[in-house]
Amino acid sequence: MTQKITPYLWFNGNAEEAMNFYLSVFRNSKAGEISRWGEGGMGAPGSVIVANFEIEGQHFAALNGGPEFNFTEAISFQIDCKDQEEVDYYWAALTADGGEESVCGWLKDKFRVSWQVVPSILGELMTDPNPAKASAATQAMLQMRKIEIDKLKEAHANA
Repeated sequence: MTQKITPYLWFNGNAEEAMNFYLSVFRNSKAGEISRWGEGGMGAPGSVIVANFEIEGQHFAALNGGPEFNFTEAISFQIDCKDQEEVDYYWAALTADGGEESVCGWLKDKFRVSWQVVPSILGELMTDPNPAKASAATQAMLQMRKIEIDKLKEAHANA
């Protein structure tokens, strides 16, 4: 089955390393086809042109396109986490080895790809029909780097 839209990520010579990193972070993932340069190609023979992989049923392609383009926060991938344990796991794994924490559950991994590590309950708390409770949860979230569910619930309950 072909996916209609596939995120195509541009790397500078480390597409295969990036794919292997994501395969190690996400338990429900698998490698796909990898195309490599042959003799007389634009890259070194045997080096990766495109590495295809899948994370949680979502297909991705990693292209070794060169240094012309870099990732920005204008595009990010959101990870829906069922509990704090899952938030902590993805936060630690994706910020390891040179990743960078940001605010409100956002981070950049060591390849500079932006991710949002978000507990499922965040949306529920921030859209509470009681505006004071929704605002309290939102304000608590705005003070965080990694999202902490207990602090969100406390702010929401005390509003």
